[in-house]
Amino acid sequence: MVSVLLACLLAFHSAVPDLAGRPGSLLETFLPWLAAVFPALLVVALLRRSPAAACAVLLPVTAWACVFGDRLLPPPGTAGDDLTAVTHNISDENPDPAAAARGLAASGAGLIALQEVTGAALPELTAALEPRYPHHAVVGTVGLWSVHPLTDVRRVDIRPRGIAEGWDRGLRATVRLPRHGDVAVYVAHLPSVRLGWDRGFGTAHRDESARLLGAALSAEPLERTVLLGDLNGTVDDRGLDPVLARLSPPRSGMAFSWPTSFPVARIDQIVARDATVAEVWSLPATGSDHLPVAARIGF
Repeated sequence: MVSVLLACLLAFHSAVPDLAGRPGSLLETFLPWLAAVFPALLVVALLRRSPAAACAVLLPVTAWACVFGDRLLPPPGTAGDDLTAVTHNISDENPDPAAAARGLAASGAGLIALQEVTGAALPELTAALEPRYPHHAVVGTVGLWSVHPLTDVRRVDIRPRGIAEGWDRGLRATVRLPRHGDVAVYVAHLPSVRLGWDRGFGTAHRDESARLLGAALSAEPLERTVLLGDLNGTVDDRGLDPVLARLSPPRSGMAFSWPTSFPVARIDQIVARDATVAEVWSLPATGSDHLPVAARIGF
């Protein structure tokens, strides 16, 4: 029975209703970790000496492979002119933002998007990144550093109702790539979610911000579009559907990014339209509570 239930949750997770407390989004946030139950089910089957129970374990294993197996496959072959991009919630409490920035620059990425950029840290970040990234733009607490020229930089309003003025966590810029022309690049930091016994999985602000971001992406005139940011949700979480209806997630890689001490979910995302995010991976810790996430993008 447990094996059948797990298989159904994996295969039909979108059918779990999001009633009060948002249980559907909570399940989808940690969906890959249902696999942690599989060894226990197999041990119970062996202790009971039940071939039927042992075979039943194949049901959730097969369902898990159908949902997540492609993310474990080798990434598609690389082209020499693919773009590497990095997104990182650098943390407004990072003890050494300059060292963190130098570590990100060492990745060789063409684009670096940062969230939780404070006014105090900005000069250090710019000084550390400017030798390799001469083009940059900052709006509120999000910033984009680029090897390639930036134009048409503007604020993207993703502030939910009830959050005070001055909450600026979205920007849009046009990046001019030498071989592929103009690409719209968005950097966003959606509101945090909270888990509590009294209110369940609190995602209301995050979900509203995702709808605003989805509307901005829908109105974007450039077909080639890349979004980098801390979306405070996984690509399986239905709360991000307004965004993921317009952009495609990576084809390969799990790249759990949060929390740094024991990453259990990738809530830092790199997704694209009219481009292929062929592979995503995490980078070493920087002093933030998030790991940086890098991706290879083909055009």
